[in-house]
Amino acid sequence: MNQALLAVFAHPDDESFGPGGTLAKYAREAVDVWLVCGTDGAAGSVEADLLTGYAGPGQVRAAELCCAAQELGLRGIDWLGYRDSGMAGTPDNQHPDCLVQASLEQVIAQIVASIRKHRPQVVICDNQFGGYGHPDHIKLHQATVAAFAAAADPARFPEAGPPHQPERLYFTAFSMGLLKVVVRLMPLFGRDPRQFGRNGDIDLTQMMRWETPVHARIDVRAYYAVKQRASACHRSQGGPGEAFRWLPAFVTRRMFGFETFQQGNPPPQPGARLRRDLFG
Repeated sequence: MNQALLAVFAHPDDESFGPGGTLAKYAREAVDVWLVCGTDGAAGSVEADLLTGYAGPGQVRAAELCCAAQELGLRGIDWLGYRDSGMAGTPDNQHPDCLVQASLEQVIAQIVASIRKHRPQVVICDNQFGGYGHPDHIKLHQATVAAFAAAADPARFPEAGPPHQPERLYFTAFSMGLLKVVVRLMPLFGRDPRQFGRNGDIDLTQMMRWETPVHARIDVRAYYAVKQRASACHRSQGGPGEAFRWLPAFVTRRMFGFETFQQGNPPPQPGARLRRDLFG
């Protein structure tokens, strides 16, 4: 049986802007890489010219994700079908179809179904803080942690298929050292670290308080170009590296040449060496 990896993320673009290098690496090493996408990503703004030929922002984001999936070499996408919840405190949070309004048990059941269908050894998702505090990221983290355990229990969600226990669960982690460099550099380039991202709704100074340990560091320098091409598919979100174009080239190469992860399950042993492979 082939090795398999299941990535669970909230929005179209999370897979590329986040661990895109890791997904591309394993896909090219004959691992079956599958993606669960939680929402339509439609809460973000989409420029009018990009909407031509599409019914709305959700269709644009879906087409962009299909493009990125081909670039990364993914085997396929499981769409959970929720509406994007937007950032905390926005009206999008209250929409009845958005992810944060969905029953947690329902979302767990959907992820269990994906785990049992694809039978991965490795599952990855966002960390407990949702990376940068996005409610959809946090909700899928909670659901994925629960689904990782429930997928092996034949009494839970029997309609989802035969039980399967993945071997390892990882959460994406961002190097605090690099984040501190970015936060210090931003004011020198006339940018506010409290208003980061396409919509200016990410507070990098807050992220610095959410430091998590790093247990795995994956060398993806050979797949940097693949990650860039996949990111370029997400034109409605600015394409590759828009948020970091102001940084010196050596800093961006350092940032995107390695991708880091926190090991969630099984808990890492104290003093364990930094992993260079998510399977190993």
